[in-house]
Amino acid sequence: MRYWPLSDYADIKGGKRLPKGKNLTTTPTPHPYIRVRDLGSEKVLEVSPAYEYVDSETQKTIFRYIVEKGDVIISIVGTIGRAAIIGETLNGANLTENCAKIVNISGLDKHFLYYYLISEEGQNAISAATVGAVQAKLPLKNIEAIPIPNYTLDDQRAIADTLSALDDKIANNKKINHHLEQMAQAIFKSWFVDFEPFGGTMPDEWREGTLGQFVSIKRGGSPRPIQDFLSDTGLRWLKISDVTALQTPYVLEIKEHIRETGLRKTVFLKSGALVLSNSATPGIPKILGVDTCIHDGWLYFPSSLFSNEYLYLFFNHIRQNLVALGNGSVFTNLKTDILKSYAVSVPNDQTLQKFDDLIAPLFREMESCTRESLKLNTLRNALLPRLMSGELSVADIKIEDRAQDMQP
Repeated sequence: MRYWPLSDYADIKGGKRLPKGKNLTTTPTPHPYIRVRDLGSEKVLEVSPAYEYVDSETQKTIFRYIVEKGDVIISIVGTIGRAAIIGETLNGANLTENCAKIVNISGLDKHFLYYYLISEEGQNAISAATVGAVQAKLPLKNIEAIPIPNYTLDDQRAIADTLSALDDKIANNKKINHHLEQMAQAIFKSWFVDFEPFGGTMPDEWREGTLGQFVSIKRGGSPRPIQDFLSDTGLRWLKISDVTALQTPYVLEIKEHIRETGLRKTVFLKSGALVLSNSATPGIPKILGVDTCIHDGWLYFPSSLFSNEYLYLFFNHIRQNLVALGNGSVFTNLKTDILKSYAVSVPNDQTLQKFDDLIAPLFREMESCTRESLKLNTLRNALLPRLMSGELSVADIKIEDRAQDMQP
C-alpha cells in the first residue's frame, strides 16, 4: 500500500481561543462553540444540550474560525486524535484552539478520512505526529504530514459506505431509544406528577412518605488503594465515566476491571440491578446489563416497592432537585440521607402494576436496541483495521449478512 501526505488532499487550519475575559454561555445563541469534550463516538457531529455558546459580540472577533458542514475536525490538545465530521446543525459553529479543521478536501472521501483517522493505523500515525512531554500537542504541520493510504476514490467510498451502513444503524437505534425514553418519561409524568388518568388529583388511597420508607438505599464500596486492584481482567469495575455520555438506560460496556481480591471491599451487582451516581456527575440512573462491581460513587437498591423501570424514570424526573439538595460550596456527593428523606407519593399496588405493564415493553425494546448496537459496533471495529490495511476488500464481505448474524 502506498501513502500520500494529508496535505496532498486538503488544507489544515486551527481553531480559535476565546478572547481574554470572554466566557461561554449555556444560553443558546446562533453561535455554538465546539470543544474537545464534544467529540466522542459520533461520526457526524450535531449540536446537543451539552453545548455552550458564544455571544454575538464575541462572535464578531472570532468569526474567521468557524467550521462548515462537511469539514473534518480532529482534537490536537488534551485527548488527542478524536475526530468527527461537522453536521448540518453545526454549520457556522466556532472551533476551539484545541482542535483543527481539515478543509478544502479534494480527491479524498471525507467519510473515508474520518474512518482512517479513528482506525488503529490512523491513531498510530497521529501518535507518531504528536509532540511535547509536559503537554502533548499535535501541530498543524504534523497533521499535514499524516500518511493517507492511496486508495482510489471509488474504493474509498466503497469502504466508507460499508462502515457507514453499520454506523447508520447504530445511529438509528439511538434515535429509537431516545424516542422510547421520552415516551416513557412522558407517561410517568402524566400518571405520577399531573395525575391525568386520575382526574388531575392524587387518589386518596395513595400513601405519602419518604423514599427510604419504601426503598432500601445502599452505597457501593472501593478497595484502597484502588491502583493496587485495577487489572486488565477480572471483575468489571463500573466508573461514572462509563455512563455520562450513554444515551440508553442500559449499561453493557464497562472499560475497567479489578482483581477478585478486591471483592470483599466492594459491592458486586448482578445484571438487572439499578444504580444511581452520587458523585462526580451525580443523579444519573442506569440499569446494569452485565454483572459488575460498583465503587462508593454509586448507590444501589437491594429491595424496593417500585420496579427498576419506575425508579429509573423517577430519578430522571427529580434529578435537578437532587443535585440542588446536594450542592454545597464544593459539590462532592449526593448523600444517602438526602435520598432516603426525599418526599414521595406511593401509588397503590394495582396502579403500579398497570404502569409497569405499560412501560416494560418500552424498556425491553430499548435494551434490545442497545444490545444490537453493541454488536454492530463490535463488527465495525473488527472490519475497520482490515479494510484500511487492504487485508479485506469490500467485495469480500456482505454487511447485510454480517449485521443479520449479529441480531440479538
